[in-house]
Amino acid sequence: MAAFLAALSAVFFALAAALQQRGQFALARGGKAVKGVGQLVRLLAVPVWLLGTLVLFTGYATQGAALDRGKLVVVQPLLVTTIVWALPLGHWLTAQSVVRRQVLGAVIVVIGLALFILVGDPDTGVDNASTQQYVIATLAITALVVVLLLWLHANGAPALRAAVLGVCAGLFFGLSATFTKPVINDLHDSIGQAAGDWRTWALLGFGFIAFVIQQMSLATGQLAPAMAAVSVSNPAISVLLGIILFEERLTRPGWHVLVAALALIAALAGAVIITLANRETEMPGTSAAEDADGGLPADRALA
Repeated sequence: MAAFLAALSAVFFALAAALQQRGQFALARGGKAVKGVGQLVRLLAVPVWLLGTLVLFTGYATQGAALDRGKLVVVQPLLVTTIVWALPLGHWLTAQSVVRRQVLGAVIVVIGLALFILVGDPDTGVDNASTQQYVIATLAITALVVVLLLWLHANGAPALRAAVLGVCAGLFFGLSATFTKPVINDLHDSIGQAAGDWRTWALLGFGFIAFVIQQMSLATGQLAPAMAAVSVSNPAISVLLGIILFEERLTRPGWHVLVAALALIAALAGAVIITLANRETEMPGTSAAEDADGGLPADRALA
């Protein structure tokens, strides 16, 4: 059930991203492209973006249900399939190009994750970690995000910006996910107990920051690298935190562990292939875009 809910979350996340980017295209074609965090408020007036946000919250709900029933190192890697779903949805909703190498990458992702789930089966671990462990993990990930953002400040290619911002969003999404299990355990007791737990606010806070960064990633117009970066960094940091914080392990024979690890690496490599093969439409109104005809085709643009 946990695997099914995680896979369903990936579908919701992909659909949400495609709808949100469609909303961003609509603004851009109207001369109101989002170029900074302060301009994100413009999206609140775009119905299709709001619909995408509603779908996103549905994805969060199913992800939380998956984490309540399964291990972090199993649930989070399945979110890599987000990029697989994002390819056709992006082509349909925002006229993004899908090339053969991206299809190949998607196939590798699916096969790699299938092997990881079938061969690896973490059945040990705990449901909580010490405050000190949480603080160390939070500081380390935040420092990494700050370094990436500072480096990005001097590098402005749209696909690169989409990927780096996607990585930053994925790191914070992964960090947020580690707070989910203890928060859900609190919710099983009472809402009041969850509201009084600092981990609940950490989950919401880092989740919101990740959401904002992801919107800036989508604002580049590059859906594939944006989603591939999130799909790689989120499960990668989640698996690491699951091992360090929750002591989750693959307890099957050694060859199972090796095959499962290689399968997960292959899935992540597939997402990287999708990013490197990016051939997408520039966001109208950006410096790298062509004129208005370089955005969505007229028959697929939003008024």
